[in-house]
Amino acid sequence: MRNSWKKSINFSLTIAVITLVLAAIFSIISTWILAGVGWAIGMLIVFIIVFMGIFFDTIGVAATAADETPFHSMSAKKLPGARHAMLITRNADRFASFCNDVIGDISGIISGTASAFVVLQLALSFGHGEGSLVQFVVSVVFTSVIAALTVGGKSIGKTLAIHFSTPIIYHVGRILYVLEVKLKIKVFPDNGKTKKQEKNEK
Repeated sequence: MRNSWKKSINFSLTIAVITLVLAAIFSIISTWILAGVGWAIGMLIVFIIVFMGIFFDTIGVAATAADETPFHSMSAKKLPGARHAMLITRNADRFASFCNDVIGDISGIISGTASAFVVLQLALSFGHGEGSLVQFVVSVVFTSVIAALTVGGKSIGKTLAIHFSTPIIYHVGRILYVLEVKLKIKVFPDNGKTKKQEKNEK
């Protein structure tokens, strides 16, 4: 029990540090890109950030919904990515935490900041400055659209993740396979334990 709490605390601290670093990196990159473009390109960038959050949220939900069993037969057939998909399901809680909480929340924060910049740029293009009625109206409309896309997109993503969790996680596993084989980036340690075995240990 003590080891379980210790692992949980260590993982939480690791996630916090990763979030801090990634948030700073994404913020710097988005600010740098937005500073040199007009409102139209800025709006496109905001939508990309929003859809990135939806994408990772879908993957995170799929990881928790997926069953490990189908990947055993795939792995026995030596299908590329099957073992990595199996590792995702074994580490579903951590994988989902990274996708949903880290990437998902960072995307939400960055898209909000970027939206404020786009709104100001759009208002200025209409000949109205900060604090004007036009900026207020544009801000309300654009923020509402972004919120609707985020909530609606994540709702659709969750439905897809639950019904198609196996193919989704398998394709993610193939990506991790390429990262490990081609780029030598190992995401998950293979401890050889199933979800059930890890649960019994806790």
